[in-house]
Amino acid sequence: MHKLSNSNFVHLQVFIKLTRRYKYLEKMFEEEMKKVLVFIKGFKPIDRIKLARMTALWIGNGAVPPTVLLVLNNEHLIKNGIALEFLVELFVTFKQEKGQSSLVQNLKKGGLESKLMEFFPLNKRTEENFRQVFLDKGLTEIVKLHKAQESQEAKRELTQALLDDIHDNKAHKDIIVDIKELALKNSIPEHEIIGLIWSTVMSLGEWNKKEELVTDQAIKHLRGYCTLLQAFTNTDRAELSLVLKVQEFCYENMNFMKAFQKIILLFYKTEILSEETILRWYKDGHSPKGKMHFLEQMKNMVEWLQNAEEESESEDEED
Repeated sequence: MHKLSNSNFVHLQVFIKLTRRYKYLEKMFEEEMKKVLVFIKGFKPIDRIKLARMTALWIGNGAVPPTVLLVLNNEHLIKNGIALEFLVELFVTFKQEKGQSSLVQNLKKGGLESKLMEFFPLNKRTEENFRQVFLDKGLTEIVKLHKAQESQEAKRELTQALLDDIHDNKAHKDIIVDIKELALKNSIPEHEIIGLIWSTVMSLGEWNKKEELVTDQAIKHLRGYCTLLQAFTNTDRAELSLVLKVQEFCYENMNFMKAFQKIILLFYKTEILSEETILRWYKDGHSPKGKMHFLEQMKNMVEWLQNAEEESESEDEED
């Protein structure tokens, strides 16, 4: 571990106290750091390591913001691997001094979480190489952060493609093909796809503010997308995910509080949801959001489903 010596620790504390006492020094130091970091190619390798470690400590103590690191996204520093080596050393030191959660927090604060791959030389800009570089240094949280960021980008891409297809009045069979291709390409599971489709479809509605009118409006709107929704509820998990999304939407949009049961009934009749999923949601799969209200709303429908299931079982036994 790269711990500070006692004398260096004292110097660091004096430096931080001065900049905090004289606020104008903070901004001056930030600007000077940007100038220094742009020219780290001129430093000896050992001095770059020392600077990386000190920069980690300065960022960790709030002496400079993590945004200063963005200046390293510079072609002449990237192509020879200098920017990447500097950042890796900085990340290792920061994690040792402040912990991994603080490291991730500062990467997000500095706007670096979506740019990490850009610091790799072009000929080494692969997922495999990315994983190897950071895992070799024990920076698993960087790999997880990158993976999560990629997942968010993929979901945004899928959502935008869906919106574009709908606005272009594409046939639902063609939209389904487009979504499945993007999902396969980006490894997005079906239970996440159905949530994106639901959110996108509901964002297209211009909802009436009167509670007594919005339910009929929602049912009419959703009937036009049943084929699309049905194509992505092939698993029990996807079905339950959709019910939970409907519950969450109705809870967060007060005008829809009475619409929940009718939406679920529509999805049951159009074979988007199975009775098993509805019963599972009712028993123990529901969200705590508006729980008592929605369970009470679904009580009659659930009893009807249970009775129908019992009658079906009785008929099977008789046969």
